[in-house]
Amino acid sequence: MGFQKVNTVDSKNEMMHFVRSLLDDVQAFEYMLENDWFESNIVRIGAEQEMCLVHNKTLKPANINMEVLARLGDDKPWCVTELAKFNLETNLSPREFTGDCLSQLEAENLEYLSVIQKVLDEFDASIILCGILPTLRKHDLEMQNLTPKDRYYALMAAIQKHLLGTAFELRVEGVDELLVKHDSPLLEACNTSFQVHLQVAPKDFVKMYNIAQVLAGPVIAVAANSPLVFGRRLWHETRIALFQQSLDTRTTHDHMRERLPRVNFGSGWLRGDITEIYKEDISRFRVLLAGAIEEDSLAMVQSGKTPKLRALQIHNSTVYRWNRPCYGISPNGKPHLRIENRVMPAGPTPVDEVANAALWLGCMTAMGNQYEDITKHIDFVDARDNFLKSAKFGMDTTFSWINDKKVPVNELILKELLPLAREGLKFRKVKAADISKYLDIIEARAREHKTGARWALRTFTTLKKEVTNDEAVTAVTAAIIKNQKENKPVHTWKEGTTADLENWRPATIKVEEFMSTDLFTVQKDDLIELVAEIMDWRRIRYMPVENNKGELIGLISSRMLLRHFARCGKMDLQPGATIVSDIMIEKPVTVTPETSILDAMHKMQQQRIGCLPVVKGKELVGIITEMDFLRITSRLMERLENGK
Repeated sequence: MGFQKVNTVDSKNEMMHFVRSLLDDVQAFEYMLENDWFESNIVRIGAEQEMCLVHNKTLKPANINMEVLARLGDDKPWCVTELAKFNLETNLSPREFTGDCLSQLEAENLEYLSVIQKVLDEFDASIILCGILPTLRKHDLEMQNLTPKDRYYALMAAIQKHLLGTAFELRVEGVDELLVKHDSPLLEACNTSFQVHLQVAPKDFVKMYNIAQVLAGPVIAVAANSPLVFGRRLWHETRIALFQQSLDTRTTHDHMRERLPRVNFGSGWLRGDITEIYKEDISRFRVLLAGAIEEDSLAMVQSGKTPKLRALQIHNSTVYRWNRPCYGISPNGKPHLRIENRVMPAGPTPVDEVANAALWLGCMTAMGNQYEDITKHIDFVDARDNFLKSAKFGMDTTFSWINDKKVPVNELILKELLPLAREGLKFRKVKAADISKYLDIIEARAREHKTGARWALRTFTTLKKEVTNDEAVTAVTAAIIKNQKENKPVHTWKEGTTADLENWRPATIKVEEFMSTDLFTVQKDDLIELVAEIMDWRRIRYMPVENNKGELIGLISSRMLLRHFARCGKMDLQPGATIVSDIMIEKPVTVTPETSILDAMHKMQQQRIGCLPVVKGKELVGIITEMDFLRITSRLMERLENGK
């Protein structure tokens, strides 16, 4: 979404004008291809760095991107907004793919991040590079946190307009499970990536694009860095599922009609030329955005001028292929083609990101030299299956590889891809020191079976045995930031510990961040003996009562059960005659997920109660008890005792 002047299509005439411009751009593109207009005697690389901003005290999202940009000033055009107020993006300089290009890429990235961090210091905030910010909460993705720019409002409105169902749904299963609805496509803002561009000659585009599709799976597996979402352990690279579902306007139907999502891997191998992709995307996906198209692209090419193809680029920016075709104009005025690799997550560190890029760029080059047509050696369905499996399982994946060979990821990387990458980088005359520095990082990751995703999962799982969800994700986030500041490759990181929680303060945390969501409930017609047994079996003191719709209608406590059974004993009554509705509290005191911990504690003290069911509307979504507060208080006292 690099175009400022875009808008939703509000009239039939506006739609017709934009679509005509879109069709003209395709024809102009074909004319330039047929007449050999494109730059083909040089290969360049480039990258885009997306990042999250967090407050230093809470490590929660800092919605300050506009303020940060204002402080940076107009002389830093390389730093731009992203979708949410807690995101920024930097555009790294295109450079020739040779020599010390990789170390230059890292150095420029580090320089830009340092400049931004100096400004963030004034706001007591920090940069974090991660595929998905572990401390993100669902309410951080409400529309008030959308970056206030017309193009973002237009995109959100257009996607919402094309929604076939009633809400956007996330359904992702990993170690844990995430099933949640959201009313806005701002869920997309969860995802941050390190997007790498490779310039490709037109005659090689089809060959190289198909190779990029084949390499998507292995690159994700070794680069995975997005396993935690809303305190759930999901896919190793959950960005792949989350990005698709956050913009997925489809819904379920009784029939089995196929509809490709706007975020997709593709439907088959590329066979013709680059315009085949654009034509498919125009055919499959309705126009979401339009803009004031001032150029006549057909007239321009006929007069020998290079058009910007603005309509085509606007539409291309609303279809999110994981390997995206890109059209651009070089400083010499010649058009060029690029493949944009969007599968790599941000982080864990800048040096890790360039290592991922080195693997991909080297393998692209060597495989381009080795295979004139990769599609003769591997089926598209296998490439797509590898892509999805690697997103789910990361370094634990087994691939269906070239010539139908079954191979584990680490073996594939160590025995095949790393030698190919070294060969490809040598072919491009990349400096030997750069080749060793970055590919040695990939080799160490593969040998030690340690990616950013595996580190985060291990750290979170260990911490969860001691602390709440919020404390665990905060400790993970704190450890990431600490290691990133030292630019240490992720395979050298030690697991995060509770010591990383030195700045954690719960006062501003919301109930949804530490409430229990794995609930045991009963209904009003259940026998009291059943309630007593469940509470004894599960060692719980409070039992919410809900109806068939999941709405809270009452509450039973262990004290109420003791009182009931004591009365039965005194009066020689049979307890089996009593059901839940006979003794439950019909209107228990509740809180909402957005209530702060401090407010919840005050409410419990004022009401002299030990439990607060958490409701959204009437629906029961969680519960908090005095034991939750006791655990938090004890850990804070321990930190005070230890001088934290």
